[in-house]
Amino acid sequence: MNYVISNDGTRIFYEKKGTGPAVILVAAAASDHNDTTRLGEFLSEHFTVYNYDRRGRGSSTDTAPYAVEREIEDIDALIQEAGGSAYVFGSSSGAVLALDAANRLGGTKVSKLFLYEPPFIIDDSRAPVPAEYVQHLNELMAGNRRSEAVEYFMTTALGIPAEYVEFMKADPSWQVMEGMAHTLAYDGMIMGSTQSGQPLPTDRWNVDVPVMVMTGENSGAMFHGAASALVDLLPQCEHRMLPGQDHSAVVMAPEVLAPEVSGFLLPSANRIPG
Repeated sequence: MNYVISNDGTRIFYEKKGTGPAVILVAAAASDHNDTTRLGEFLSEHFTVYNYDRRGRGSSTDTAPYAVEREIEDIDALIQEAGGSAYVFGSSSGAVLALDAANRLGGTKVSKLFLYEPPFIIDDSRAPVPAEYVQHLNELMAGNRRSEAVEYFMTTALGIPAEYVEFMKADPSWQVMEGMAHTLAYDGMIMGSTQSGQPLPTDRWNVDVPVMVMTGENSGAMFHGAASALVDLLPQCEHRMLPGQDHSAVVMAPEVLAPEVSGFLLPSANRIPG
């Protein structure tokens, strides 16, 4: 893997593949570049794909104290490496980080955004995330209770029933998530108050570039409502549904998602066969 050095000295490792305009893939919570590898492979037919490990994950290093601004600087370092301008794709909480980056860095650096299911909770379609969510995650990590932190994230942030979580613990992926458990609070800070059951803030994002927010047809109502709310806020934002898919599409159905990403970011290109 290659790496760039972010503004605070953190090393951000990435895989680079393909030719064409640059697209940076921003992974979700409890994920590293491995979760977006297959999507990146499909996109590399038309793009130079920068698939990176967010700080504190995979090969990338970390620097305390954490701040969302440092993750935006990581994306900025990758954009500079890519030539000064890039498209950005983000999934789940990574989509919110991508949106924050576009807001901070501006349209000359982030020229288009593709957001897959930002997990805003803006109504009563599901229970809100508790106000003490980040604090509790940090308390669990202070006691090195990594498995409990992942379980808390799964049940509280993702809304997965506890009985399903017990089955998930037997899968090898659980240990991988435990290794990234300290970063779960990072994504909680990125989400901020946007999972409180209240309307989205009207003053957080000033993004005037083309934005696609996509939701899986089979995903819960909260995702569709969140997408519609974002369309109302951003001047160049549209919402589409991905037939037959849900929140797992980035990992489980990249061959279906990739043509949509390609067609929006680079409409003059032939769509990747799906």
